[in-house]
Amino acid sequence: MSIFVNKDSKVIVQGITGGEASKHTALMLAAGTNIVGGVNARKAGTTVTHGDITLPVFGSVVEAIETTGADVSIAFVPPAFAKDAAIEAIDAEIPLLVIITEGIPVGDSAEVWAYAQEKGNKTRIIGPNCPGIITPGEALVGITPASIAGTGPIGLVSKSGTLTYQMMYELREIGFSTAIGIGGDPIIGTTHIDALAAFEADPDTKAIVMIGEIGGDAEERAADYIKAHVTKPVVGYVAGFTAPEGKTMGHAGAIVSGSAGTAQAKKEALEAAGVKVGKTPSEAANLMREIIAGL
Repeated sequence: MSIFVNKDSKVIVQGITGGEASKHTALMLAAGTNIVGGVNARKAGTTVTHGDITLPVFGSVVEAIETTGADVSIAFVPPAFAKDAAIEAIDAEIPLLVIITEGIPVGDSAEVWAYAQEKGNKTRIIGPNCPGIITPGEALVGITPASIAGTGPIGLVSKSGTLTYQMMYELREIGFSTAIGIGGDPIIGTTHIDALAAFEADPDTKAIVMIGEIGGDAEERAADYIKAHVTKPVVGYVAGFTAPEGKTMGHAGAIVSGSAGTAQAKKEALEAAGVKVGKTPSEAANLMREIIAGL
């Protein structure tokens, strides 16, 4: 079991002919992902080849779905065109859209999110500005290195791409059901709470690691959700304990104002919900090892 993607997912790549998309299409295929085609309106009717696999390029997401039965799209599209690509995927009612692109204007992200709501939330969005999602050994829809960790009982949800990779590496001897990077922008699709709910419902996920960071109140809201709805053990880590107040740190959403959004406030909220919180990624990984050993 896993959440959101598995070996049966049929994936298309929006922007498949671009440099980044081409590189990561090859890596996703190597990870076993069932990629069935790509989309580029200007190159419709052509093909792209990776090793002995030849993929058709379609003029639209609708055409790709009709021809291949695709149920997942990953968008490697420059920031200026990302909103249109997302809206096209939402209009096509593809069940899952992963947006890797960094630097999308917040106004564009807000429009995309509102549009998905307006259309009845038929498309789950992961991202933007994220590493995507990986179910080890089954499907990689994103840019996470597939060789970091194998399959196992831990579910991972993280705001940070690099901390996703680090935590997977730290716990590689145990393994993961699914690891999902939700992105650190102020407006994202899938949230910590969405992932926590999915992991809680997944019988093969026995424990959950949640990585947050300073800024906003997503982690506090996740803590309330964990207290009310999550029965599985959760380990947390919040990046930014040493961040200076009022300074933007890395992700666009990581801005601390007063006591709201600080790492300490988030740690306290999570601990009040029964979450064990590490002060470093390695400390959080050790807490998870103790939990897994006791299961």
